[in-house]
Amino acid sequence: MVRLSADQPFIHPDCQITNSSFGAYVEIGAGSRIANSNWGDYSYCDRTCDIANAEIGKFANIASFTRIGATDHPLEKASLHHFHYRSADYWDDAQDDADWFARRAGRTARIGHDTWIGHAAIIKPEVTIGNGAVIASGAIVTKDVPPYTIVAGVTAQPIRRRFPEDVADRMEQLSWWDWDNARLRTALPDFRNMRAEAFLEKYE
Repeated sequence: MVRLSADQPFIHPDCQITNSSFGAYVEIGAGSRIANSNWGDYSYCDRTCDIANAEIGKFANIASFTRIGATDHPLEKASLHHFHYRSADYWDDAQDDADWFARRAGRTARIGHDTWIGHAAIIKPEVTIGNGAVIASGAIVTKDVPPYTIVAGVTAQPIRRRFPEDVADRMEQLSWWDWDNARLRTALPDFRNMRAEAFLEKYE
């Protein structure tokens, strides 16, 4: 019997999930915190991820201890501390700053289809990771990453392309991530055994 379901996400113990939606065959690793995020089909995160204010594409591979949509503190104000926007935690007669939280929620990080986010990577708000891109372990990503590009470092810089540009363009045109479950199963031997170019030649 299969472990993952098209009907509901597989959420491991000790997760905190708020205001989020999940596509088919999604898995959320133990101890992860997911807030204000939408997940595409087949995407997963490993243990202890912290993901907020994010749009996650299909088939995203998110390693443990990754943080996506890492929130900022107010550098321009008199204090960095959250007492002035989480004020209700400190005073009975003060309310939290709803405008501040709305601003945070609106700064969406976007993760493309068939991406790989390495262990303990950090992706800042309003960054877009293109389809097929790879983020190395420990990278801090502050700028958009083009499709099918591998980045690494602090701050993250391009290392090389995953595929040549023409192959990447063809893969985006093919958009195999939109195939249904039955078609994916039929093509499984070719996903396992073919290089990208041969796969494209067969399925384009």
